Amino acid sequence: MTLGRAETRTISIATPPQRVVEYLADPRHLPEWAPGFATAVDHDHGDVWRVHTGGGPQRVAVRVAAEHGVVDVVSADAPHLGLFTRVVPNLTGAELIFSLFFPDDTEPSAVDAQMAVVGEELRAVRDRVESGR
Repeated sequence: MTLGRAETRTISIATPPQRVVEYLADPRHLPEWAPGFATAVDHDHGDVWRVHTGGGPQRVAVRVAAEHGVVDVVSADAPHLGLFTRVVPNLTGAELIFSLFFPDDTEPSAVDAQMAVVGEELRAVRDRVESGR
């Protein structure tokens, strides 16, 4: 069995956890908080969505377990690849956790670049959810 390199980032959000989950669970919000990935999103079927990216369309599955604070945005064809999120209570607010996995041979500079984007995405989610947009 081969394990990848895990990278996780978090951000505190001054709103109840369920509000963060509701926002993330709607794939139509992807272009707002992940504009480098998604330029537009169309529903395909069930939990599968077609995400329009700079590299062409990708099919993603949005797996939600709201009662557990889970919203995962994964490849519809390879569900072990993608963004794994958790929203947990942080006193009166929420803590949003994003985790990504990289193959062991991924160049450290590529991981660093991707995780910088993740930081921007976390801040975008926080700004959107806290402002009520």
